[in-house]
Amino acid sequence: MSIVERVRQPEYTGENRCIPCTLANGVIAVVLAAVVGAAWWTLVAPGVGAAVAASVVLVASALSIWLRGYLVPGTPELTKRYFPDWVLAKFDKGPATAGGMAAGAGAGAEAPGDEAGADRELQGQVNPEAVLLEAGVVEPCADEDDLCLAPEFRGAWRERMAVIRDEGAERDELAAQLDLDPEEVRFEEHGGAFVAFYDGRRAGQWESRAALIADLAAARVLPEWVAEWDDLAIGARSQLLGGLRIFIEECPDCGGPVVAGRETVESCCRSHEVVAANCQECGSRLLELPYEEPAEGAGGPGGDPAPSD
Repeated sequence: MSIVERVRQPEYTGENRCIPCTLANGVIAVVLAAVVGAAWWTLVAPGVGAAVAASVVLVASALSIWLRGYLVPGTPELTKRYFPDWVLAKFDKGPATAGGMAAGAGAGAEAPGDEAGADRELQGQVNPEAVLLEAGVVEPCADEDDLCLAPEFRGAWRERMAVIRDEGAERDELAAQLDLDPEEVRFEEHGGAFVAFYDGRRAGQWESRAALIADLAAARVLPEWVAEWDDLAIGARSQLLGGLRIFIEECPDCGGPVVAGRETVESCCRSHEVVAANCQECGSRLLELPYEEPAEGAGGPGGDPAPSD
């Protein structure tokens, strides 16, 4: 692992970067550089040396902000506490929805900036419930007004999850499904995220190893049920895979029961109410969706779900 990778904090950089934090720290860096330059000019000697000292401080501060997301420790908490809510709302991404394999992560992916490739990945957005119901993956429950997994699919999915978990085959499975070299695939855990990287690019992100196992196993079983699977973009496939996780009752990782309910989570800028499904024994998160108040007298996915498997 390189020095940059050891210093870098992905939970505060890249897509997780807190823009208000970056702006605040940028201002602090400029002020700090000016103070150092002025102090050098006054206490050491006027001239070029002061400008060099200020430049060194500014560059070092910029590197810290770029690699770590902030210059002053605790900045994310400070911005949440002292920045006006309307400012934070402009930059906030909200709680993360179900992740999955990243669009364009395969071996034949287009280079960054290929607008045509990006447009193709955006096409084919699907309604997971409608597709899974039509394919027979889910069906009306026998004893309640809800949807349940078809017994045959449930058995095949569970069996495949057990194989991947017991053999530790996540890397090989992901590489095979995205047509990548398994030796170049690596996983990192950052807070609540389980992230896959390939050749310096993000190949996918999941809430946990349990969610990854569930998706990899489902991606092996679904092609036998969903006729158009091979024609779906990676983003659409991830929608279907994420939608299936709400039906899991037994954790794909530790084997314990799965419990669901409302929680408060922290995004880069604010706090949010979400509906989350977690493995009771090991705490692995399987699913996290924004909470929406249901209409009076109506149920729905926005409330506290009771997944059935």
